[in-house]
Amino acid sequence: MSILLTIFLLVFIGQLVTWVGKTVLLDAVYGVYLRITRSPLAAQQRKLKSEILQNKSDLLKTSAQDQFAKWAKLRRSVDKGLAELEKLNSQISSAKSGFAMKFNTLLWILTTGLQFVVGWWYRKQAVFYLPEGWFGPLGWWLSLPFAPAGSVSVGVWQMACKRIILVGERVVKDLLGSSSALTESIPEKPDVPMASTPFNTPKKDSEKKNS
Repeated sequence: MSILLTIFLLVFIGQLVTWVGKTVLLDAVYGVYLRITRSPLAAQQRKLKSEILQNKSDLLKTSAQDQFAKWAKLRRSVDKGLAELEKLNSQISSAKSGFAMKFNTLLWILTTGLQFVVGWWYRKQAVFYLPEGWFGPLGWWLSLPFAPAGSVSVGVWQMACKRIILVGERVVKDLLGSSSALTESIPEKPDVPMASTPFNTPKKDSEKKNS
């Protein structure tokens, strides 16, 4: 794969993470992680929630006056289950915080970190060469900091890719916004009154009397 396409894909993936959101990605990946590892905490949480819901359902069906002993027992079970669930949620939240730290680190390495590495590794290499005289005396800055003169450096190409992606995002948002605004601005078709015909024209009083 060429440097030009590699850098564009790295910049695009980094911007895609920004669009989706790290929190959304974390929740999705963490859910998959729990299913793959078959975490006992997650299984225990699901079982405990099911028991609490069942006990609450039985509690609502039990009269506190007529069946006080059963009602009190169910009430204690619900309270105990909620306390255990709160403690379990705290443990799961702590485990998720540790996972989130590793996930964010890995995400940074695969996006921003790789861009830095590629930019440093190919810092003296041209991404592509420009036709001579396109930018005149100002063309030298496109090769900064270490690329050959008359070429586009990795750093400049990274900035150009990010700019192109952001402009494309803005264009898509504008098109979607104008499309939705146009749909909302179209007035509803008014009800057209039915034209009078010989079959639905009301009879005059004189005609009613003759008939």
